[in-house]
Amino acid sequence: MSVSVSVKFTDSKGTVIEASGDAGDSLLKLGQANGLPLEGTCEGQMACSTCHVIVAAEWFDRLLVASEEEEDMLDFAAGVRRTSRLSCQIELTEALDGLTVTIPSEAHDMSA
Repeated sequence: MSVSVSVKFTDSKGTVIEASGDAGDSLLKLGQANGLPLEGTCEGQMACSTCHVIVAAEWFDRLLVASEEEEDMLDFAAGVRRTSRLSCQIELTEALDGLTVTIPSEAHDMSA
């Protein structure tokens, strides 16, 4: 039986979208499944920054530390903050149930 993980996304207009995904899924996959503007051009291969999200400060330290490759990709993202991450690199776990993230206002899903 898979564990359900709930996430609160806030879009660039301030609308909160509550979504649930399975433990083991990526935050990118969950956001895309719920119509959020997370393009993920590279399909989670960490070769772009189109899935950039801003993690709520109280959740940031609960995530695994970003790799050097992820940090390098974030250098190309618009609107980067201290708690920015690539959603393709965040795996949903039971410990992240209730995670809150914001989609930067600079995000545009060109595939939509």
